[in-house]
Amino acid sequence: MEVVQVLRMNGGLGETSYANNSLVHRKVISMTRPITEEAITQVYSSVGAIANRFCIAELGCSSGPNSLVVAAELISTVHQLSRSQGRQLPEFQILLNDLPGNDFNSIFHSFLPQFRAQLDQQMGSKSASCFVYGVPGSFYGRLFATNSLHFVHSSYSLMWLSKVPEGVEKWNKEEIYIGSKSPAPAINVYYSQFRVDFHTFLKCRSEEVVGGGAMVLTILGRKSDNAAASKECCYIWELLALSLKQMVSEGAIDEEKLHSFNIPQYMPSPAEVRRSMEEEGSFAISRLDTSEIRWADCGSSSSGEDVAKCMRSVAEPMLVEHFGETIIDELFGKYERCLTDCMSKEEMKFINVTVSLIRRG
Repeated sequence: MEVVQVLRMNGGLGETSYANNSLVHRKVISMTRPITEEAITQVYSSVGAIANRFCIAELGCSSGPNSLVVAAELISTVHQLSRSQGRQLPEFQILLNDLPGNDFNSIFHSFLPQFRAQLDQQMGSKSASCFVYGVPGSFYGRLFATNSLHFVHSSYSLMWLSKVPEGVEKWNKEEIYIGSKSPAPAINVYYSQFRVDFHTFLKCRSEEVVGGGAMVLTILGRKSDNAAASKECCYIWELLALSLKQMVSEGAIDEEKLHSFNIPQYMPSPAEVRRSMEEEGSFAISRLDTSEIRWADCGSSSSGEDVAKCMRSVAEPMLVEHFGETIIDELFGKYERCLTDCMSKEEMKFINVTVSLIRRG
């Protein structure tokens, strides 16, 4: 599976689109807003106030109402700071990045007009000095000019790996991700791939972010450093694996097809994130926090159906590429029942790892 070609959220505005099933992501962005505001205030005070252009990159923007929500908040914060300090408001460049298969058209057709209207209401004629661009490509490579970015934001993107770890298929036949039955070699290759990818990400951004610039990164992760297969980070995928296994037992999916499917994701602990930051060395950590959000917050009804729709909007393109389209409705019907049963017995939560960074130099 070529991750660059198949990793994308469901586009459009339909029932199974990410745009209509990303409420939990929106809530996480809201939860981390104080960290983001603290970081942008520090950047503007140190380097942004002397610049006539302020450049913000949103990495892994996906498609939907969340794509521009952080940019709107950051511009509002800088607008307030410039007014309170009696400084001229800079021009803004907003750079929206995701893989080439992302539905950029939906962003610019359906959500950019709302973003512009919000800026007009807040800033009046000054909103005309905000320029928005789409930047397709992998953030595990260079995307922007040297020393061109003042602020980088990424939420729920960096747990995705650049590829499925090599060799994982021979060790991880009983799981589609790290799970309770995953042996140590499978867990190790997942972590090794995360370390390589995260180091590459940091190295590329270190060349693009100006000295004194900042990044705020929120990654779906876990709390414990020694529990990569723990329920808190893996169970959401274990239940999908269980649903796939049911379809194997019914003859709807070939067993070998299931054994060759692995999710290109790793959910790190805060200690693993810190370790990678210190090894690469270009950024200083201002804050490193964890937070929790319930699975039930995936939708207004707090149901297994909401969680299944959310996960379908994330995983469907990968599943269709590997298993074909005909199984999808039945698969997510089974998955919804598994989720509903699980959530009736205990309160399940996603763990978020958020790190705020300042570019050294």
